[in-house]
Amino acid sequence: MPPLDHTQSHPTETSVEFPDNRLLIDLCGVGDAHLVQIESHLGVQIFRRGNHLTLIGDPDTRDRAAEVLTALYGRLEAGRDVEPADIDAEIRMGGAASSDEEARDGDQMELFQGGKIEIRTKKKLVEPRTDAQKAYVASLFQHELAFGIGPAGTGKTYLAVAVGVNLFIQGEVDRIILCRPAVEAGERLGFLPGTQEEKVDPYMQPLYDALNDFLPAKMQQKLKEEKKIEIAPLAFMRGRTLANAFVVLDEAQNATAMQMKMFLTRLGEGSRMVITGDRSQVDLPRGQVSGLADAERLLTGIEKISFNYFTSRDVVRHPLVAKIIEAYEADE
Repeated sequence: MPPLDHTQSHPTETSVEFPDNRLLIDLCGVGDAHLVQIESHLGVQIFRRGNHLTLIGDPDTRDRAAEVLTALYGRLEAGRDVEPADIDAEIRMGGAASSDEEARDGDQMELFQGGKIEIRTKKKLVEPRTDAQKAYVASLFQHELAFGIGPAGTGKTYLAVAVGVNLFIQGEVDRIILCRPAVEAGERLGFLPGTQEEKVDPYMQPLYDALNDFLPAKMQQKLKEEKKIEIAPLAFMRGRTLANAFVVLDEAQNATAMQMKMFLTRLGEGSRMVITGDRSQVDLPRGQVSGLADAERLLTGIEKISFNYFTSRDVVRHPLVAKIIEAYEADE
């Protein structure tokens, strides 16, 4: 059954009919929350009349809203949920986030052929929500060494961990290694109570949070005990050769140039590395060169190393985060 029976347009309104009233209820959301989200983003008014949705606004915004509603209804017809994140992705990306072409098991690269990307993990499907995120995820699958550079909230680390979990599940890597520099951002580690591990754990928490979204707790604990998942400070990587592993270095702007060289030269046979960072949030002592900036200067242009960049337009946290980033960038 097609998602829409017909669309009728008038000078100031467009009426769209949805044949399945049960799916239409899910499309609208609790208290029409989904419609409100579309209205606020696209500047259109949406009214429900029976199994019709009437769109009022400029012709271009009505057409765009109709496309978004059609794609979201298609998700529901395919047996998938519609969440606020899915609406946001459809508004940002249009057809690239459409569910017309369902993901298949097997080679993840097949997903790129039709413009659709989904990352399968044990707990959820993860979809890029902006064009920059889509290009970044494609790079993570295609390159052994990839950089993701941009402001907080753009999904750099989250998507990298999702890809790592996906490749681990498919058996393409034997383990996942996640690390960050344990750099003090205004606080003093030495004065915190507890063991060395207890002092470092708060710095690793964002990596734990990402893993929790993709792997069941019992499975995650078992893999940690078997050393198939490691979360550790960057300093712990010294002297190791990381073969058949998916390795993520997060907050790389806080690695020194020497630490970055040390980390990059750990790359072993069958491994992939992802380096993420935000050049605007360097916590190194004044005068200390950021390893992220140094690597960017030295490695840009080398074949098989990708650099993907994000801006405030790619922020997928609270909408205010993008405005906050823009305000700070304007001040600088």
